[in-house]
Amino acid sequence: MGRETILFKTEEKKSAREISNTFRLIADKIDAGTMTLEQGGNEVSVTFPATMEMQLKVEEEQGARLKKKFEVELEWIPGEQGAQGSTRIS
Repeated sequence: MGRETILFKTEEKKSAREISNTFRLIADKIDAGTMTLEQGGNEVSVTFPATMEMQLKVEEEQGARLKKKFEVELEWIPGEQGAQGSTRIS
């Protein structure tokens, strides 16, 4: 297993509307094939391939309070072509 380097990370509280608008912007950038993330002088450019692996995950954690999490993860190996999946969202 290789070493992981975090190139960019952010956590911000946003309204559901702001989050959905951010997802729309990210979707447009994925369609365009490139995206630049900027915050506090840190800037990272991402080039998206035509095919990626997508993981959707919903978690529930019971501690002192119930915490729920929805994660969207895109993963790819530069230069590698992958099979397309068939997850349906409704």
